[in-house]
Amino acid sequence: MTPAWRTSSYCSEGNACLVVITTPDGIRLRESDTPGPTLAFTTHHLARFIRTVKAGRFDREGGRQ
Repeated sequence: MTPAWRTSSYCSEGNACLVVITTPDGIRLRESDTPGPTLAFTTHHLARFIRTVKAGRFDREGGRQ
């Protein structure tokens, strides 16, 4: 069985969402409307990335919301 990209149930139709796929090497993420580049993570590094995002480490002053 070939793995398939999965979209969150929180994603509204027509909005750009994050999609995920599990591979033998780990987890890959990409935008749903751009099937190009992906971000690849091990499960450990994805958990660390999510904690960092939630902590606001990537926020920009005056950035879009």
